[in-house]
Amino acid sequence: MTPSSEARQSNGTAASSRFDIGKILLEGRAFLALIVIIVVFSILSPNYLTTNNLLTMASHVAVYALLAIGMLLVILNGGIDLTVGSTLGLSGIIAGFLMKGVHVGFLGDKTLFPAVWVVVILAIAVGAVIGLVNGVLVSRFKVAPFVATLGMLYVVRGIALLMTNGLTYNNLDGDPALGNTGFNWLGFNRIANVPIGVVVMVVVAVVVSVLLHRSVFGRWLYASGGNERAAELSGVPVRRVKVWVYVASGACAAIAGLILSSELTSASPTAGTSYELTAIAAVVIGGAALTGGRGNVRGTLLGGFVIGFLSDGLVIVGVSAYWQTVFTGAVIIFAVLLNAIQYRGRRKTPAAGGGDAQTPERQSGPVDTGAPRTETASG
Repeated sequence: MTPSSEARQSNGTAASSRFDIGKILLEGRAFLALIVIIVVFSILSPNYLTTNNLLTMASHVAVYALLAIGMLLVILNGGIDLTVGSTLGLSGIIAGFLMKGVHVGFLGDKTLFPAVWVVVILAIAVGAVIGLVNGVLVSRFKVAPFVATLGMLYVVRGIALLMTNGLTYNNLDGDPALGNTGFNWLGFNRIANVPIGVVVMVVVAVVVSVLLHRSVFGRWLYASGGNERAAELSGVPVRRVKVWVYVASGACAAIAGLILSSELTSASPTAGTSYELTAIAAVVIGGAALTGGRGNVRGTLLGGFVIGFLSDGLVIVGVSAYWQTVFTGAVIIFAVLLNAIQYRGRRKTPAAGGGDAQTPERQSGPVDTGAPRTETASG
């Protein structure tokens, strides 16, 4: 080997090493950002890095993370769900309405107080129904996800306001004599000193992660989000997948609303306002592509922790609420820029004839969907 060839090989190795390090830093940016946030606020405040404060912040993060996990499923499919904040608010209102008692005239003018587990199931069911409506609008009627969910955002928020006439349900602790106590268990109780909200977040994250990476549905979701037309030709039930991701997003939002209402022991029809943007931000910070087909639960959880720990840290050190909004917005913009860098050159490009063409990396083989393939004939 000549000296010149050795030099070229050495330069190539050094360039490859730099590229790998840059790639690792880029893909692990959410984790690095979280470490930086913890270190900086630990220096600024001695109360930040304490066990009790970390658990308290984690319980706040649980609400954001549950919304973000549902949002991740929709974004993986190439859609968007702007109703999650309104669904969060309505689920709390449903819980408050039931906890305060349901007047039933045909039973002799009685007021029924459902058990807490009934309240939880009904609230989650309402969230799932909202998601079902979104999914049908997007998949069956071909309404653009942004438009469909924006319209539903106002509908759901309006229903919450109508149910309460704009007022708030307070004192949801219940009364032992009425048999409707226990709702505050979600927000205040702990298991092994871990808040119930955090436990619920972990359980949902594990279930969704297994669903994405160990099930046929997960392969269908990634395939349809990466290239919907190719997935459909490969036998993936694209419409069904689209409906189910919106249903799951609505259910996750309802769970988050129950936890938030339990923590506050009150339910407001305006709760969750702009939370849909926070959920989208957590997904983006976690490295998911807004074009669909790329992302995971681990990154989304890290994105939720970045937003939650940053917001709580700014409160602890006494930063103005207005500046908190500025800092949070700056973090989101920076995350979007990094996403653009990460996925640059791997985006979908229009193909001749109006179809979607993928980059060579994504054309390297057939879509592995785990579903029966359909044969197509040209002619």
